[in-house]
Amino acid sequence: MEKLKLTTLFSAIFLSIGGFFFGYDSGIITSSISLSHFKTYFDYPSDSVTGGIVSAFQGGAILGTIINMFLGDRLGRKRTVFVGACISTVGSALQTGAAAMSMLIIGRFIGGVAVGMLTATIPMYASELSEAKYRGALSGLLQWMLSWGYLIAQWVGYGCSFVDSSFQWRFPLGFQCIPSVILLSGIWFLQESPRWLMEKGLHDEALTVLKNLHGDGTNEEYIELEFREIRDVIIAERLSKKVTWSSILSRPSWRRRLLLGCGVQAFVPLSGVNVINYYGPRIYASLGINNQTSLMIIGISGALSIVYCSIGLLVLDRIGRIKPLIVSALGLAAALVVNAALSQHFNETNTNLLRAMVAMNFVFSLLYTPLGIISWVYPAEIFPVDIRNQGNAITTFTNWVFNLIFAQFSPQALSSIGFRYFYVFFVFNVIAATCYFFFYPETKGRTLEQMDEVFGDQIVPHALEDSAGANAAMVKEGDVGQHLENISEKMVTSEKV
Repeated sequence: MEKLKLTTLFSAIFLSIGGFFFGYDSGIITSSISLSHFKTYFDYPSDSVTGGIVSAFQGGAILGTIINMFLGDRLGRKRTVFVGACISTVGSALQTGAAAMSMLIIGRFIGGVAVGMLTATIPMYASELSEAKYRGALSGLLQWMLSWGYLIAQWVGYGCSFVDSSFQWRFPLGFQCIPSVILLSGIWFLQESPRWLMEKGLHDEALTVLKNLHGDGTNEEYIELEFREIRDVIIAERLSKKVTWSSILSRPSWRRRLLLGCGVQAFVPLSGVNVINYYGPRIYASLGINNQTSLMIIGISGALSIVYCSIGLLVLDRIGRIKPLIVSALGLAAALVVNAALSQHFNETNTNLLRAMVAMNFVFSLLYTPLGIISWVYPAEIFPVDIRNQGNAITTFTNWVFNLIFAQFSPQALSSIGFRYFYVFFVFNVIAATCYFFFYPETKGRTLEQMDEVFGDQIVPHALEDSAGANAAMVKEGDVGQHLENISEKMVTSEKV
């Protein structure tokens, strides 16, 4: 069992390389736009141009999620990741060789398309490969690897800042090619999602994948029960009502899931994290800290974020999703309002005040961890398989739209009102905490097929063949929830045995 569970773990870790690319790009553009040779080469870009460099990536990511909405289910999970990795390689090459600002922005836009496709697919792909008790940690690995990418970007940028040539910014941008080449080369060694295969009617292939991922040669009954649970839910969904593209909006339960998924994704940029990440050197410069020192501070914060994220992944499947989200939102609000209040008494000669403001950014990074992880995990697990690709693409689309808005307008906002800009995000975090408390159901420990029960779906199929003997009558009579509960209980018993 242990060897095959390592296969699932390796698959999730490998997929999270897409998160590394995302994190690296987010981090490297932070340092690149602040470097002296970059500014000289591009003739000291204005606030609006700087915003355009950053926001081109978000614009591309929006297009990437739209591509996923229409092509993701046709391509499958593996081929979608492959296409995204190919596109990211092209975008990275264009950024590295940029001879003009237009070429750099086009390269970032293309890279954004890739990241939009990858971030809409990878958490969903990992969740579909995972067992329920490990799903939060494995689909949350995207955020863990994102933190690694951000950390390495900061230290690569810091190291290259001492080089007195265009290598100072070209090499860090070119480094983006490495994770994308690894991803496109190795994706074919992974298993396709068993749930996507089942949704396409490829039942034999799906059963083989389940055995490869979760079997140990002695748990055939557990694998068979898992297979039947996935199959029965898909059949029940299709018999209860014809599934179309518009079903995600017409069915109340699915519409609710979409709103909740979009909400948790929107609350990521609304938390203020991207303003701090993208414009960190600029924020520290306003405190009188020089550029190299600010890059070092951000690099240290990035190293600590990996520690925070590692702990978060270890406890996520024990403590659930919603409580950490509430704590995160309230903590982020407090950190932001403290920094905004301290800025009103800003004095460059008051070193204690400067230290306190820098410390609040470290506190912010710590408290952001639960939101960062769960924003990928929650949307990836709440949708039925027939609309899971569309649901994840739309929720990720929401994230990138808000990212684009704040990336474009944050430079002007920081120039105009400084740290008072943080009050905006304080309000959003308070709203987020309220929404988590009142509207978000817990999903910890539930299989993907049990989410219908979590969200109160009433599925009443008129005919459903089942090979479970005594359970067949129960399913045909329409008590699908009880049928799936029986299957789940048998799965737990089988696993213990």
